[in-house]
Amino acid sequence: MSNLPILSIITFLPLVGVLFILITRGKEETVAATARWVAMITTLVDFGLSLYLWSKFDGTTAAFQFVERSEWLGGGIVYHMGVDGISMLFVVLTAGLMPFCIMASWKSVQKRVAEYMIAFLLLETLMIGVFCALDLLLFYVFFEGGLIPMFLIIGVWGGPRRVYASFKFFLYTLLGSVLMLLAVMAMYLQAGTTDITVLLHTHFSVAMQFWLWLAFFASFAVKLPMWPVHTWLPDAHVEAPTAGSVILAGILLKMGGYGFLRFSLPMFASASETFAPLIFALSVVAVIYTSLVALAQEDAKKLIAYSSVAHMGFVTMGIFSLTQQGVDGGVFQMLSHGVVSAALFLCIGVIYDRMHTREIKAYGGLVERMPLYAACFMVFTLANVGLPGTSGFVGEFLSMLGAFQVNTWVAILAATGVILSAAYMLYLYRQVVFGKLVKPSLQAIQDLSLREVAILAPLVIITILMGVYPKPVFDVTSVSVANLIQEHKTALAMSQTPELAALTAEGGVR
Repeated sequence: MSNLPILSIITFLPLVGVLFILITRGKEETVAATARWVAMITTLVDFGLSLYLWSKFDGTTAAFQFVERSEWLGGGIVYHMGVDGISMLFVVLTAGLMPFCIMASWKSVQKRVAEYMIAFLLLETLMIGVFCALDLLLFYVFFEGGLIPMFLIIGVWGGPRRVYASFKFFLYTLLGSVLMLLAVMAMYLQAGTTDITVLLHTHFSVAMQFWLWLAFFASFAVKLPMWPVHTWLPDAHVEAPTAGSVILAGILLKMGGYGFLRFSLPMFASASETFAPLIFALSVVAVIYTSLVALAQEDAKKLIAYSSVAHMGFVTMGIFSLTQQGVDGGVFQMLSHGVVSAALFLCIGVIYDRMHTREIKAYGGLVERMPLYAACFMVFTLANVGLPGTSGFVGEFLSMLGAFQVNTWVAILAATGVILSAAYMLYLYRQVVFGKLVKPSLQAIQDLSLREVAILAPLVIITILMGVYPKPVFDVTSVSVANLIQEHKTALAMSQTPELAALTAEGGVR
């Protein structure tokens, strides 16, 4: 397989599933059943290929691996794919969550099943492409293209206010990304190429970095989402179908953090240094404010949505600490949150499928009828709190450790978020699972089915394994993170040396 374009295969394989579904003919029930199985098999094969890619990945080098390059639009714009230690595991996470989404939708989605599966397979291609693209314009195409299937997933298969939520999601994210497109054009005119490997070693003037950083920030901050541009997220989560929420929280949110790591820090080092205090301030506000808002929620999905904003605050705090522990923690937290938040939305989906309500007060005492469900939900609740022994602890601890080395007060204030997360998550768990089973509507509720056990059990194992043995993750990420920090320092030194900067601007150094 060494001669095959493995990244392109992993990226575009879901489109084969799309084609298969499109040519399927027959009665509606037959087409729906075929679409489910085609989507399931396609996503499982893609996940298997991503695990093969991981097994062949060399964690001792920071260089891009499995590189593919061919002419595309000409004029320095090429089809260029590759992964390093920062992007590798996001490819695995994306491919790994998709089969869970298909399984979660197996019975809950009964209308337009074929179109639903097509939307998810298209979304998988576009999400994986984001993490593999090594050309800035190609990255932008994948980054923005993902809006379309997600817009349809929320708008067609969502809840009562789905149209409002889908338009709000689309307009928020598109507005920020238009500014990024202008920045991409400016970088192309400056460097004569959109090749990321070239742009990483291209010097931009301090003044230009300032505006480029803000343009990219406008897009990534909305996507992440950072406070105060986070308001689209709770609406999108509440109205999206369960699988839509899983992908939204598990993958789409991570694209903002990945963008900071891939572009903002290494390419705009001077501006990143300038704006780091702003990021710290916004991160602390996000952690504390959205945790307090989560405490006031009556809708279980909305509570977990606000919790996601708070946890992304730890990610940005860790990334912009620019320490090995901080950036490692930020990357780990994104991967951990991708698993844990996805699992929490799946848990809410389990009881929603039975009772058709997400109101917290509609439940209580479920442990008496659903002990298996209560056990799984407990593991994910504790991981979201950041309990030692779960994946949530490792990322939060390292992020705070990195921030502590830069600014003690940032770490102290962020630590209050850990206390608040315990308050709102344990409140949710207490209200839903414990207490007496007195509501008549809950008397006959059934525990997890075999399909639901098959969905939640692997996520429980991954959550605990990542918490007690995080080494496989750091074996992949650490060298690339160390290289990123070194490149940032080199670029920063170059920006602060006028003679070298002038020489670079004349084309003497690249």
